Amino acid sequence: MGVEFLTPLDLGVSAVLVLLVGLLSWRMRLDLEKQLAIASLRMVVQLLLIGQILRTLFDNVSLPFVFTISMIMLVIAGREVIARQQRKIRGIHGWLLGTGSMFVSSFGVAFFGLTVVVGNDPWYSPQYAIPLLGMLLGNTMTVVSISLERMSTEVWQQRQVIEQRLLLGQTSRQAIDQIRQNAMRAGMIPVINSMAVAGLVSLPGMMTGQILGGIPPVEAVKYQIMIMFLICGGAGFGSMAAIGMLSRRLFDKRERLRLDIFAKN
Repeated sequence: MGVEFLTPLDLGVSAVLVLLVGLLSWRMRLDLEKQLAIASLRMVVQLLLIGQILRTLFDNVSLPFVFTISMIMLVIAGREVIARQQRKIRGIHGWLLGTGSMFVSSFGVAFFGLTVVVGNDPWYSPQYAIPLLGMLLGNTMTVVSISLERMSTEVWQQRQVIEQRLLLGQTSRQAIDQIRQNAMRAGMIPVINSMAVAGLVSLPGMMTGQILGGIPPVEAVKYQIMIMFLICGGAGFGSMAAIGMLSRRLFDKRERLRLDIFAKN
């Protein structure tokens, strides 16, 4: 069974649904139409661009080229993490928290998956490396963003409680231990939910794409199981790393709470 290729007309027909949602948003005064238009335009341009880049990568397998594309993806993901924060961390430190935690987790898990699990030769083949890293970064970005948002918001809201605990003799770690736990739990909820309903409520994107591409369903399922395990590992490590780095930055050497790290809203 061959693959049915889509024409520009097919894509235009599917875009009508987004247009209808925008019209309903305007009619109901939801003020989402501008965001929908911008997001749709960005999505189309970005995917067409990455399609051309991947075609070039597939034709010219090069570790420096793959690494460069991977770092660009990481930088953009780090920017998106900070852009979604309500209580932002001042200066470049917030961006470093996001990119640092995602680099350690996503790149580490991707390297493990490519070399140990998949075992493709060469291991940095863009056919495997870029999609795998993209899925890991996308899911880890969501988890890190939620975790940092939850923790920074709760620290700000409970700043007086934290300072009182410090005055009573608790260490900085003890004073925010419950907040740390809540933040990591909140961040991992999307990943746990997606794993719990995979195959029953939803058919994950990678598996669906492989099936549409003609790969036997059982083989597609095996790849999806591997991806879900890697995503869970990368997201968990990313959340723990991000929360750990933020926790250390919240206090000075004398274990005093530093509220000056947050930007003024």
